[in-house]
Amino acid sequence: MNIQQLEYIIALSNHHHFVKAAKSCFVTQPTLSMMIQKLEEELEVKIFDRSKQPVVPTKEGEEIIQRAVKILAEIKELRDFAKELKGEISGELNLGIIPTLAPYLLPLFLKSFTGKYPHLKIFIKEMITDEIIDKLKKGEIDIGILATPLSDRRITEIPLFYEEFYAYASKKEKLPRKKYLLPKEIDLNHLWLLEEGHCLRNQVLNLCELRKKDSENINLHYESGSIETLINIVDRHEGVTIIPRLAVLNLKKDQLENVRQFSDPKPVREISLAVKSDFPRKMLLKHLKEEIIKNIPAEGKIKNKNILDI
Repeated sequence: MNIQQLEYIIALSNHHHFVKAAKSCFVTQPTLSMMIQKLEEELEVKIFDRSKQPVVPTKEGEEIIQRAVKILAEIKELRDFAKELKGEISGELNLGIIPTLAPYLLPLFLKSFTGKYPHLKIFIKEMITDEIIDKLKKGEIDIGILATPLSDRRITEIPLFYEEFYAYASKKEKLPRKKYLLPKEIDLNHLWLLEEGHCLRNQVLNLCELRKKDSENINLHYESGSIETLINIVDRHEGVTIIPRLAVLNLKKDQLENVRQFSDPKPVREISLAVKSDFPRKMLLKHLKEEIIKNIPAEGKIKNKNILDI
């Protein structure tokens, strides 16, 4: 058994076709087929059902492939860890980040971070919280950037900063003309929300205590996939939405007039790095944390904060 054979069975599992799998591994089809057959003989297990088209793993083969994925992930981690022992930050970093954070946070630190570590290949994908947690556990991504706490023993959280929430309301919205708002002063019939699956949606629901209301009497009108869309809807069609601080920093001068602060305790979300509890690349984690914190605009000291549940 060798690493190549494990790579070959994973490739065939992904492509369900010998020629396509061989092409993805940069070998000939007979070579890939022969190596997989030798592995099956060594393990005395039929990994693939070749009688079916497209080719599919057997029940036993699926379990072997799952283990192969974990083994190759650990080998990759071992190689990267060995480089870090020599003070070298290189290899690959697969990063997952929630969509309500990505467009505002990534531009703040990515350029300086990649400039410092030119030999580190970074792959970034926007994902909702549940997807990040699932892929962290499977070893499909290395680090997640998301709102916490997650309350999962298999995931280690490294807090970065607290991000305050603000109300973004149309000038025609009838809100008390005072400096600080109470969540209960927002008309829920005029509230625009993100669609299901976004942790920010759940935090807004908790802030406004929507779950305690009679949902039949609440007309939410429309659910969006992005904060920018919600802001544009408020600008053009009235109403109110809730946005995080980094989104406020991207607003135009005239839009800032629509921003209203909440009263104490300030509603905030905790933003953290998340990794598997046994994540070995401590140096990479340390440098990523430092770079993000260094590039976050001054948050100001929030004396009383209300961390909203996800």
